[in-house]
Amino acid sequence: MPTSKRLNVAVVGATGMAGQEILKVLAQRGFPVERVTALASERSKGLTVSYNGSTLQVEPITEASFKGIDLALFAASGDIGLMYAPIAVEAGAVVIDLSSAWRMKANVPLVVPEVNPDDIRDNEGIVANPNCCAIPLTVVLTPLHKKVGVERVLVSTYQAASGAGKALVDELEEQTKAIAAGDPPPVAAYPQQLAYNVVPGGWRPEADGYNEEEVKIVNETRKIMHLPDLRIAATCVRVPVPVGHGESVFIETHDPLSADQARTLLGSAPGVIVQDDPHARLYPTPNQVAGKDEVYVGRIRRDSSTPRGLALWIVSDNIRKGAALNAVQIAEHALQMGLVKVS
Repeated sequence: MPTSKRLNVAVVGATGMAGQEILKVLAQRGFPVERVTALASERSKGLTVSYNGSTLQVEPITEASFKGIDLALFAASGDIGLMYAPIAVEAGAVVIDLSSAWRMKANVPLVVPEVNPDDIRDNEGIVANPNCCAIPLTVVLTPLHKKVGVERVLVSTYQAASGAGKALVDELEEQTKAIAAGDPPPVAAYPQQLAYNVVPGGWRPEADGYNEEEVKIVNETRKIMHLPDLRIAATCVRVPVPVGHGESVFIETHDPLSADQARTLLGSAPGVIVQDDPHARLYPTPNQVAGKDEVYVGRIRRDSSTPRGLALWIVSDNIRKGAALNAVQIAEHALQMGLVKVS
C-alpha cells in the first residue's frame, strides 16, 4: 500500500500460527514497516521468527515493550490482550487484537473490512478482529443483506485443527500416522481423537446446550453487521483438516432471491470468489483454499423448505482471512484513515 509513513510494528504472539502468518502477510502486502518487534511469552525467549527474508529475535513481552510502537497486532491469548493492550494504547500504539477478549466491549469496534470498515473510526485505541468463522460468514451475508435483507441464519461449521492451535495440527498428523501403522493414536491436545473422526465440541459449554464458539459466532455476526436482533443459531464441529474452515449456511431473506441471482451478486462482492458448478465437481474445499485470501462460496441453491431461503457452502483459510489477513487489512484501513500516529 503506497504511503510515505513507515510504522514501528509489534506482533504479540509472534511464535504462534497466527502471529507467524501476520508477519508473512505484512511482508506480502508491502505494509509500510520501519521496524518489526516480535513479542511472545518468556518461554519463547531465544527463539527466532521469519519476516520478509530476514530473522527476528523474539523478545519477552513486558510493560516496556511498546515504547515507540505505532501499531501492535496481538495474536496471543485473551489474558495477554486484556493485560497488555491498554498498556500499548497508553504508549501511543493502535492495537488490533485477534483474541475474543475485546470483541464484545461496547467501546471497541469489531471489524471485517469488507463489511464495516467505517467502524474503525470509533476506536479508543483498540480494534477487535472477529472470530474465524464470523469473518467469512459476514463477508457472504452482507451483500445478500444489502440486496434483499437477511432475517434468519442457521450455520454449521466444519472447523480445521489449526483453529485450536499448532498442538492439535501436530497431533492430527501423529494420530493419522499411528492409525495407518496400526498403533493407538495419541490423544492429548483435544478432548477426543480427531483423526478419522469429527468432534461436535471441544469448546467451553455455555447456557442452553450451546458452546463458547457458537455463542461467539452469533453475537459477533450481529455486532459486525449492526443487526442486534438477527435470528441466528450455530453448531460448531471440529474436523480432521489442518487448515480451512467450512460453513454450511441456510439463510432466510426478507425478499426472495434466486440461486442464480445470489451467484451473480456474490460473484461481484468484495473478497468473495464463487466456485459453483456441482456437475463439473466445482465447489470450494479446505485443501484448495489454504493460503488464499478470499472467502470461497459454492453449492448455492434454493432452500426448498421456505419460499425465501437460500443454502450455500463457505470455505476460507482460518489462519489467513480468519485471523492474520483480516487484522492487517484493518491496519491498512486505519493507516489510510489517519488513525495511526507515527512516532
